[in-house]
Amino acid sequence: MKIVIADTGALISLGLVDSINLIEKVFGDFFITEAVWNELNTYKNPKFTKENYKRLETKVVKIQSSNRLAMIMDYGESESVILYEELNADFLLIDDNKARFIAESMGVNCIGSLGLLIEAKSKGLISHLKPIFEVWLNNERHFSIKLLNTVLSKVGESLIEK
Repeated sequence: MKIVIADTGALISLGLVDSINLIEKVFGDFFITEAVWNELNTYKNPKFTKENYKRLETKVVKIQSSNRLAMIMDYGESESVILYEELNADFLLIDDNKARFIAESMGVNCIGSLGLLIEAKSKGLISHLKPIFEVWLNNERHFSIKLLNTVLSKVGESLIEK
């Protein structure tokens, strides 16, 4: 069983397609920081349901050390990296490119929501990625169509036309 620390952006993307449960199905247990919880509570999108909030509230863990990374990345992301270190987690689930670059330069093992979905598909937990990607594109999730089409091509699905 793996331990995953999940950041806000990835949780929002997964929540919009009712797929937060895939984190546990693919990897095992996951946790979020107080800063991520606070960011989620300011997120306004009716497709991110009350059930998502109820599920995530039980996953909140307070970091024990001071946030030494808040100057170089957003507060949720910085707390997530610290919690990753404190819990000796296996993965940081994060989509923000800048924060991921910084985290990986610190030796953090990162995966994004795309990587999680590819793994879920390879395990037979989901059948198609394209409908998920279309929901993301229609709900202001910031993935390039080129990247999404590259993934779809690799998994043998039809491409998004836009």
